[in-house]
Amino acid sequence: MATPYDIPDVLDRREGPHGEVVLRRHGDRLEIIANGCFLMDTSDGRSERRLVEAALDALAGRDRPDVLIGGLGVGFSLAHAAADPRWGRITVVEREHAIVEWHRDGPLAALSARALSDPRTEIVETDLVAHVNETSDTYDALCLDIDNGPGWTVTDGNGNLYREAGLAGCARVLRPGGVLAVWSAQPSPEFEETLRNAGFQQVRTEEIPVARGVPDVVHLAISPG
Repeated sequence: MATPYDIPDVLDRREGPHGEVVLRRHGDRLEIIANGCFLMDTSDGRSERRLVEAALDALAGRDRPDVLIGGLGVGFSLAHAAADPRWGRITVVEREHAIVEWHRDGPLAALSARALSDPRTEIVETDLVAHVNETSDTYDALCLDIDNGPGWTVTDGNGNLYREAGLAGCARVLRPGGVLAVWSAQPSPEFEETLRNAGFQQVRTEEIPVARGVPDVVHLAISPG
């Protein structure tokens, strides 16, 4: 027999320029669904936290590095970055206004309120692909988590980010020796090869065990600049 926890409770549903985005509660966790595709939930978060940790580790002691986090999601990466005084400026690029509102005034505020009030934090509401191609800002690290992986994108346009042309945009905004870290639900040898073809160095993939299912991974590479 089904229990109340077997059926997710939809807390909010929005239609935006990129399609539908839904916030729902499933038992004791909150979930974000975009265009019918599960993005993430609040059940674990260790791989999202490791995304920013691995980038900082790869910067090898660089003083107060600036980081761009691509995708606010449920806020694990932002909260973890803001909790670490070693980071300098923390810029979060999020295209879904609804997600930003859920963090500022909604159910996700409990996870991110302290990080959002940190003076280092800035939220930029725009498309990540557009931002890396158009901004005049530069960063020491890009920590990207806008899809379920390079081969499992939420919208078709995101696929361009993981091709050589899109990676050229990432390289453009990375300072010399900067780190690109990309979250994925599964390894992608094809993406590793694309990174190398785009000129990135020290390309590697780190597996992160999670509470449920197969390990998540973080793809890491050093800017060719």
